Amino acid sequence: MQQPEGFIVLEKEDYVCLLRKSLYGLKQSPRQWYKRIDSFMASHDFKRSSLDSCVYFKKNNNSSFVYLLLYVDDMAKDKGEIRKVKAQLSEEFEMKDLGPAKKILGMEILRDRKASKLYLSQKGYIEKVLCRFNMQSAKPVSTHLAAHFRLSSALSPQSDDEIEYMSHVPYSSAVGSLMYAMVCSRPDLSYAVSAVSRYMANPSKEHSKAVQWILRYLRGTTNVCLQFGRTKDGVIGYVDADFAGDLDRRRSLTGYVFTTGGCAISWKATLQTTVALSTTEAEYMAITEACKEAIWLKGLFSELNEDLQISTIFCDSQSTIFLTKDQMFHDRTKHIDVRYHFVRDIIARGDIVVSKISTHENPTI
Repeated sequence: MQQPEGFIVLEKEDYVCLLRKSLYGLKQSPRQWYKRIDSFMASHDFKRSSLDSCVYFKKNNNSSFVYLLLYVDDMAKDKGEIRKVKAQLSEEFEMKDLGPAKKILGMEILRDRKASKLYLSQKGYIEKVLCRFNMQSAKPVSTHLAAHFRLSSALSPQSDDEIEYMSHVPYSSAVGSLMYAMVCSRPDLSYAVSAVSRYMANPSKEHSKAVQWILRYLRGTTNVCLQFGRTKDGVIGYVDADFAGDLDRRRSLTGYVFTTGGCAISWKATLQTTVALSTTEAEYMAITEACKEAIWLKGLFSELNEDLQISTIFCDSQSTIFLTKDQMFHDRTKHIDVRYHFVRDIIARGDIVVSKISTHENPTI
């Protein structure tokens, strides 16, 4: 650390201070804080989740559970247990009790106790983003990215004048703002944000128009939010692939979304790492990625004492479903990387069930 103003040692102005412990804002500070609170939680009989290191849980004598997330508040069915945990934390750390949670990581928490519903909304955040990029009065559109946008690296600026012009356009900032909304509560933005984020290094006017289109879509959908309710349904997944959708390297796109009780809890849209030779191959690799996420979700719910049914993944490709259940060797599949074949063992054990769904009923992200 640099010597603080007013405490500089004469003739040793170029010396720096050796810290005895971490200070707020340093690179190591978050890690030191985590180690500190982890030891505290362990001393109070809380168990750290092996699948999410920021989740702690504790089973009480009445068989109820207390869950504590390092992001925000603790949760439990018994308010007395919540007060007990808060008191323990207050004795060890300087903290404030702000009452029932109203926000978490920038998302607004809305409750309808009569209907047993809970909503996560980013309406306020989205409105701020629209104002920041002067799109608060833009004409809304009904799709997150229109079909006429054929984005590729070939559209990137070639001349110095174009590069100079785009250097003054807040492209990266806009994409980052959209990405935060997508990650938190807007799975419908997954594909669009994935598409525009590929060109952040050298965006063009056409790429910028695509970002503006997404902002116009947000302009008309500020009230869209996640809705959670009581349910006994297991984890249900939907997966699809866009064969050779990447115009630059002809890679396919993987897209999946997982729901419980009809509400999305996990979603992703990303380019596949290798080039698929057919739609079936693209769907097969997409199912593999979805199965990996399903296994993690199932394990997390099980660890938190939520015994859910066997996870079901819906796919609209019948040939791909046959391929996941076929252990035979074929010339048409021998070139597929072994890492993608683990899905066959998962399905054979009965951990995951893959079922057919029509293309029109398969959700889009």
